[in-house]
Amino acid sequence: MQLHDLKPSPGAHRKARRVGRGTGSGRGKTSGRGQKGQNARSEGFRLGFEGGQMPFSQRIPKLPGFKNPFKKIYSVVNVSKLSRFADGTKVDAVVLLEAGLVHAGEEIKVLGAGGLKRKLVVEAHAFSTSAREAIEKAGGSVTVLGQPRKIGPRRTAAKAPRPLPEATPPPAPKPAREKKGVPPAAVEEATPPDEA
Repeated sequence: MQLHDLKPSPGAHRKARRVGRGTGSGRGKTSGRGQKGQNARSEGFRLGFEGGQMPFSQRIPKLPGFKNPFKKIYSVVNVSKLSRFADGTKVDAVVLLEAGLVHAGEEIKVLGAGGLKRKLVVEAHAFSTSAREAIEKAGGSVTVLGQPRKIGPRRTAAKAPRPLPEATPPPAPKPAREKKGVPPAAVEEATPPDEA
């Protein structure tokens, strides 16, 4: 078998319909569109058009607001819930998950509601200011997990304060240009007044 002997399977390639080629084409005068009416025109109707009645997309109520695609969802733990751990315990994501205080696969944020009298080493992805103060006041320490987002050089330059413009001296006045072809003005000599 040679390359020129290869053929597609029967029925794999269908001949395209040639419509709009007149009454001798086999598709008839109107090319399968029938006679007159909206569907016989070239424009037809747009997607979602319902014959002039109020379309479904306009009939249904709309909810306000929008969904922020960059929203961070945390499993929240209050410092009052950390009192169940013994002094000196390292409280990280694994310990909190085993205690049933957080959901698996979510980042952890510690909030400052309630009181804390234990000295703990707490690791989480975010801390509120009051939670950080409560843990450090009790003698514990705080560790923020994850690297802070890096800012590129363009954004760093945009955030940097711009230098004040330097005071430049006013430009020197330009010398008057002489017009071409015009002789310089003749200086008239002062003539003494006629003696009376």
